[in-house]
Amino acid sequence: MSDALQPKTVFPRPVRGAFLATLLASSLLGGMVAGAPCARADDSGVIRPDTQVQQLPNFVNLVKQVKPAVVSITAKIHNADIGEDVGGGGGMPGGFPFPFPFQMMPQQHHDVEARGSGFVISPDGYVVTNNHVVKGATKVTVTLDDGTSLPAKIVGRDSKTDIALLKVTPSGKLRFIELGDSDKVEPGEWVVAVGNPYGLGGTVTAGIVSARGRDIGDGPYDSFIQVDAPINRGNSGGPLFTQDGKVVGVNTAILSPSGGSIGIGFAIPSDTVKNVVEQLEKTGHVTRGYLGVTAQVITPSMATALGLKSVNGTPATGALVASVSAGSPAEKAGIKAGDVVTDLNGQKIDTPHTLAVKVASVVPGTKVTVGYLRNDKPQTASVTIANLGKGGSTDGTVGDDHTDDKGPRLGVSLAPLTPDARQQLGLDENVHGVVVSDVQPGSSAEQAGIHAGDVIQAVGNKPVENPRATVSAIRQALETNHSVLLRVVRNGQSIFVAVTPGSDDADNSSDDDDGQ
Repeated sequence: MSDALQPKTVFPRPVRGAFLATLLASSLLGGMVAGAPCARADDSGVIRPDTQVQQLPNFVNLVKQVKPAVVSITAKIHNADIGEDVGGGGGMPGGFPFPFPFQMMPQQHHDVEARGSGFVISPDGYVVTNNHVVKGATKVTVTLDDGTSLPAKIVGRDSKTDIALLKVTPSGKLRFIELGDSDKVEPGEWVVAVGNPYGLGGTVTAGIVSARGRDIGDGPYDSFIQVDAPINRGNSGGPLFTQDGKVVGVNTAILSPSGGSIGIGFAIPSDTVKNVVEQLEKTGHVTRGYLGVTAQVITPSMATALGLKSVNGTPATGALVASVSAGSPAEKAGIKAGDVVTDLNGQKIDTPHTLAVKVASVVPGTKVTVGYLRNDKPQTASVTIANLGKGGSTDGTVGDDHTDDKGPRLGVSLAPLTPDARQQLGLDENVHGVVVSDVQPGSSAEQAGIHAGDVIQAVGNKPVENPRATVSAIRQALETNHSVLLRVVRNGQSIFVAVTPGSDDADNSSDDDDGQ
């Protein structure tokens, strides 16, 4: 018999007295609205509204059953390993923490404790949390719901999805919870978040799913579930439950100018978590699929120029193929520049980002069916997805890294400065360069202070405007110098950053799934 926590389905019951909807009669020109409740007035003129009892969900039994599998996580991190964004409200314009802040407790000897949340997914002690909760940790401790503290080993981390897998050794079997199907979650559905906000373990909050597929610019594979359940510092890595007791998300980010909850939170979908965790458990790192296209958003003017027709008045959507990499799976399947990718294995593709997320989740070697338009005529192609680490850049954007695999590595992934990226970063048209889309944890670039969202304008005194040119310029600079000088735009200011590759940068992190 499985030890997975299997909550019983509890049907909501009427809430008596606490939440009564007061319905007032409205007078309209031409008479009363048919079917509207009527308010009665006595001889004194006092209005006595008719009321209706509303049904709200009751989460008591659900919480009792799933709470034993939710844990608190404490990570000891040296001050030198803490970035500016940890525990603060900084990050992207508009208040997106980068990453979601978790509770920080200052300690002596230049160490701090990062406190987050997590949940048990197997009886033998595998625990899921956020990568940024344990990133750079020298010691990790997992505290169970009953107060038992266990040392934890980091099995693997994936910075691109912000997922980490831990392993504890319990004295017996642990109660655990199962990952649900996030594709079935719908906006308006009730969800419950359990975690460790501000160090207050076992805190429960509830709300509804506000939206799906949110891209907040935090990583190349963002496709968050947006919720209005209050989540705060320390909720990082905690589970998001539906009413059947299945985990459909991992709380990871909030939109907040102040750092506290304003009712806009984001969770990593469980389908993404499931794929990443399975790979981390087997190999300690993540391998992603590669199609081999660079794509761009279809604007209304582009749709007109391409002759794409709207459907029922809805503008044409898809991923416009701007280029196809030589020798890539896309080229072998006959996909060409100018084609518009509309679906992958029957799943709709409406933007290049959606294409990147879907392709990355495919296991290399798998055959998929790609639907696309050519001259506004539907076409299909059977494509064998390759390994992103061996194939090259991220589909949907160009994602070249620093040098080839045999040379010293800086530890960055690069993307073009697209119009969307300009808008997100608040840059005008006279700024040119390439965007740092990801920085490898522990790499020389991270140690030098390079951040995701930085725009590299020049390598030394040589201006660069695309990722491949940047890679080439960095390689040439490293051939004559041990360090490379980068001119970077950050928060609208131009600065110089010197990066010196270390001898161990070529293989210093399990996050290096790109092999770039």
